[in-house]
Amino acid sequence: ICAILIMVCTITAPVYAAGIFLPEESNTRQAESTDLIEAPSGILMEAQTGTVVYQKDADTRRSPASITKIMTTLLALENGNLSDMVTFSDDAINNTEGSGIARDYGEQMTLEQCLYGVMLESANECAYAVAEHVGGTVENFVDMMNAKAKELGCTNTHFANPHGLQDENHYTTAHDMALIAQAAYQNETFRIIIGTKMYTIPPTNKHAEETVLRNHHDMLCTYHNANRKYLYPYCVGGKTGYTATANSTLVTYAEKDGMTLICVVMNTQSPNQFIDTVNLFDYAFDNFQVLNVAENDTDYSAETTVDVLPKTAEFSDTSSSVEYNDSDPEIAGSITYTYAGRNVGKADIKTTGVVVEGYAFDNESTEEEEQEAVSTVQVRPIVVVLLIVAVILLGVLLFFLKRFYDNYYIIKHNRAVRRDRKDQKRRIRKKRRRRRRWR
Repeated sequence: ICAILIMVCTITAPVYAAGIFLPEESNTRQAESTDLIEAPSGILMEAQTGTVVYQKDADTRRSPASITKIMTTLLALENGNLSDMVTFSDDAINNTEGSGIARDYGEQMTLEQCLYGVMLESANECAYAVAEHVGGTVENFVDMMNAKAKELGCTNTHFANPHGLQDENHYTTAHDMALIAQAAYQNETFRIIIGTKMYTIPPTNKHAEETVLRNHHDMLCTYHNANRKYLYPYCVGGKTGYTATANSTLVTYAEKDGMTLICVVMNTQSPNQFIDTVNLFDYAFDNFQVLNVAENDTDYSAETTVDVLPKTAEFSDTSSSVEYNDSDPEIAGSITYTYAGRNVGKADIKTTGVVVEGYAFDNESTEEEEQEAVSTVQVRPIVVVLLIVAVILLGVLLFFLKRFYDNYYIIKHNRAVRRDRKDQKRRIRKKRRRRRRWR
C-alpha cells in the first residue's frame, strides 16, 4: 500500500492538457446555433487546449484562399533561417497573380522580409519564392505542407500551392485550418509577424526605394481600410483571404484575461468575416473564464494546466476520472474532465521517473523461517571494531583518572605534613619565649 501511495504521489499532468468547459444545456444550445455567424463555415477554438467552443459546418471542404499562407509561414519558420537570402525566380513572378508587392526577376530579400510580405500584404510572389527557397522546389514544399497538415491531425485538407490561388485540389476545412493556426501560434516569431501593423523593407538590388508593408487585417489596424468600426481591442493578429471562388476567409487571434481564442470563418461575403469573428469573440469572452487547474484541482498534481469554464460555473461542478495506461512507460494514464454530461478536457498523467523499492506484503512465514530468524545473529565487522575501540578508550580514561586521583591525595598529604610541621615549630617558639619571661 505504501508503495502504491508513493507512486501515485509522483505523477503530474503535462502543460496544456485540459479543455474548454461548455455552458449548461440552455447556453450550449445557444453556442451551437447557427445564429451567431452568417458564414457557411466557422469555428472558435481555445488556443492553449485546442478545445472547440463553437463550430458551424466546420468539417466541410472549402477553398482557403490566402489563409493558406499561415501554413507556408509556419513551415518556413520551422525549416528556414530568417537571415537567408531569397532570390525571386522567373517562376515566382510569372506563376503568380493577384496580391503582391511588385517584386522583380532576380530580386533578393531575406527570408524574414519575405515572410512579412507574405503575412502583411499577402504577397503571392513572396509565398512562391519562400516555397522554392525552403523546399528546393514548389512541388517539394507543397509535399511538406500536406505532410505537416497530416501531422497536425488535419483530416480534410490538401494543399496544391503555397499561396492559396484557386485550384480544385487545394482545399481545407474550418476545423483543420484552426489546427494549423493553433500550431503556428505556438511559434514566437509567427506571433510577432502577425501582430505587426507596418513593416519596412529596405532598398534591394532591384528597388532603390524602401517598400512599406501594411497589415490588411481590419480588426488589428486600419491601414488598408479607413473604416475603424471593425477594430477589435483584443485582436492580436491573423490572416485575411479572398478569391472569387473561396469568397472571403479569415483567421483571427484574440487574447483577453489570460484566454487566447482562434476564430476561422470561410466562404462568406465581406464584411461578414469581420462581423462574424467579433460576434464569436464577444460570446466567448462574455461567457467563459480561465481557471488554473493546479490552483483548483486538489485531487491531482498539475503544473500550469488551465481549464476554461462558463463564468456561471465553478471548478467544483466538473467531474474527473482516471484511466490507467500500461502501453507507454512515460504515461501512467489520463484524466478526463466532464461538465454537464460532456467530455470537455483530457490530461495525460506523466511519471516523474522515481523508482520505488518493493515491499513484502506476505505476513505469513514458515516455522523454519521463524527459527532461523531467531537463531541467526548478524554481526557487522564495523560494530566489532567500534566496540573494541570504545573499550580501549574507556581503559585509558580510567587509567588517567586513577593517576590523577593518586597524585591528588599525595599532594594533599604533603601539604598537610608541611602545615603540621609549621604548627609544631610555632608551638616550640612560643614555649621558649615563655621560659625566658619566667627567668
